[in-house]
Amino acid sequence: MHDRIRVWYRPMRARAIHEPHRVSTSLELLFDLCFVVAVSQTSSALHHALSENHVGQGVFHFLLVFWGIWWGWLQFSWFASAYDTDDVPYRLAVLVQIAGGLVIAAGVSRAFDGDFTVMVVGYVLMRLAGVAQWMRAAQSDPEHRATALRYAFGITVVQIAWIARLTLPEPLQLPGFFALFVAELAVPVWAERARPTTWHPHHIAERYGLFTLIVLGETVVAATTGIQEALREGENIGALISLSAAGLILVFSMWWLYFDQPGHTRLTSLRKAVTWGYGHFLIFGSAAAVGAGMEVAVDRATHKGHLAQLPAGMAIPIPVAVYLIFVWLLHIGPTNECRPIAIGFPFAALLVLGASFSSAPVHTTAAIAAGLVAVVVLATRGHPVEG
Repeated sequence: MHDRIRVWYRPMRARAIHEPHRVSTSLELLFDLCFVVAVSQTSSALHHALSENHVGQGVFHFLLVFWGIWWGWLQFSWFASAYDTDDVPYRLAVLVQIAGGLVIAAGVSRAFDGDFTVMVVGYVLMRLAGVAQWMRAAQSDPEHRATALRYAFGITVVQIAWIARLTLPEPLQLPGFFALFVAELAVPVWAERARPTTWHPHHIAERYGLFTLIVLGETVVAATTGIQEALREGENIGALISLSAAGLILVFSMWWLYFDQPGHTRLTSLRKAVTWGYGHFLIFGSAAAVGAGMEVAVDRATHKGHLAQLPAGMAIPIPVAVYLIFVWLLHIGPTNECRPIAIGFPFAALLVLGASFSSAPVHTTAAIAAGLVAVVVLATRGHPVEG
């Protein structure tokens, strides 16, 4: 009888920071799976905007929308790393958070048209479910009560402000967004100063790695679309298959470069964790944008879309260059003792940007990324890799 009660409800105590064998749970994987929908919707909306030659507006809305998706995912992941009790109330709260994520996905297309109402509803729903989790932590974990209450208070105030922003006149909508963007980023920094939560470095690195796989998956889908187009249209089959092969090599190289060195070794302090965790927005966002860029390349090969040659040629190299730079900054380090790697990443990023002006930007970018992988393999040959 007592065992069943403990399974149904457990006090939400902080998990040990050095807990052995701390890996992602099946519930976290389900959460990620539902967020695949939101990421896919956002990548598709960016592709549509680029194809219609709405480059500036499309990229801008992509960054706004993707930030909302990423921030909700980030907040869930760091909380779960410290307080995953896996009891019934926790699972039901996560269900509400998943529902919020799906509402966000449903509102992506409207957001790209400038109407963020549905996205805000889903976002606030997801975040307020997180507030309930923090209140449970405040009740059950006296050592971190001040931290949990700061989180609950800060998140609640900001969510009220998000709803109030919907009533602002048009000229104040964008300034209001950036003000709340800063407020959202400030809440964890302020809360953690009371007493840092016991997030698990290995677990956090694994969670970020899994989300990296999700966003890289958009490029795999786009490469598959190229082959489907080739089979359906019966035209430019060789070009589309070649394009898909280049996309596959590119995404494989991006995966290799991200996972070549363990991320948890960078999570040695709160300051470094904040920089590492927040900086991944540009890794995730650029990887998702590569998927949209592949769709643009397929459009170009099948003579669809309205994007000119040069902007279309930039759709892959620019996000790949951003990806390489931030993997270099967050995973490799400019002062890395292995100089070929420390220098190779920014040099490759510059070469990738130059690929925008080539006659085959996707193939050239893939070749450069694969070349960087070769440099990494040769430079680290014989060196032990920490797991």
